[in-house]
Amino acid sequence: MLVNMNEVLIPAKKEKYAVGLFNAVNLELARGIINAAESTQSPVIMGTAEVLFPYGPLEEVSYYLIPMAKKANVPVVIHLDHGLNKETCLKALDLGFSSIMYDCSMVTYEKNVEKVKEMAEIAHSYGATIEGELGHVGDNEGSAEGDSKLEDPSKFYTDPLMAKDFVQKTGVDALAVAVGTAHGAYRLPPKLDFERIHTIAKTVDVPLVLHGGSGLTNTDFKRAIYEGISKVNIFTDINIAAVEAEFKKFSDMNKGIIDLIPAAVEAVKQETVKKMNLFGCVNKNTCRVHDELVGDRAEMHWLVQLVAAEVKKCMK
Repeated sequence: MLVNMNEVLIPAKKEKYAVGLFNAVNLELARGIINAAESTQSPVIMGTAEVLFPYGPLEEVSYYLIPMAKKANVPVVIHLDHGLNKETCLKALDLGFSSIMYDCSMVTYEKNVEKVKEMAEIAHSYGATIEGELGHVGDNEGSAEGDSKLEDPSKFYTDPLMAKDFVQKTGVDALAVAVGTAHGAYRLPPKLDFERIHTIAKTVDVPLVLHGGSGLTNTDFKRAIYEGISKVNIFTDINIAAVEAEFKKFSDMNKGIIDLIPAAVEAVKQETVKKMNLFGCVNKNTCRVHDELVGDRAEMHWLVQLVAAEVKKCMK
């Protein structure tokens, strides 16, 4: 069932569990993620990020992500992570993504508010949800997500009072916070500011997002979720799991790609299942409880898209 972020994150925030975002730049990753969600009856957020387009162009990944979400028997959000340009976000919405992140975290606060507010109004007109970022989550060396390496990450941590102002002014549905994590693989264990997470969660009324989740300890995850994190972004862990499984399977040159694909899919599934158990979202299949309501919302989303398309034609 294709849904937007509110349909999976609002229950998560209320019941103090988290839903994972797992990037899927190819079909093997997507199959593993969906298999994990359906086998555990967990809601899931699946998507890609703008910096990952060289590995899976936005339009091409939409060809399998969106149909797979619609066919799934669990709630699936198709999300553009770290959309860096307005045009990218608009294209994702036109392609049918049910959620976007417009990352304007490296511009001034005022500009961040202005740009994200405009995009929030557009996303909502599609029936989609939007995530913003305040503060800035940097990147570990060699990260696939980018090359924003911060000398002193604490200078870019999210300010709780500013977060409240940002959410109120922009109308975002979820807020990515900078609290000590970074994208990619960690060389040294990160030190999360759990008190800051707790304070922000008490200050704003939207679900909080933790980027750079791969590589954190189980204790870190559980504490972060307890303090108020409702969405955790994962890519490095499933990316590595897939290639390690393929290496083990590739014992000689007589192997073909079809020998490797099942191993990659299963490895991604198992790694995703581990995370779902850790995040506490197993058996939180809201579709099973609210089939009729979700169906009504899906129909309304379709009608909103039609109206939005007609309005856009008139504006040209």
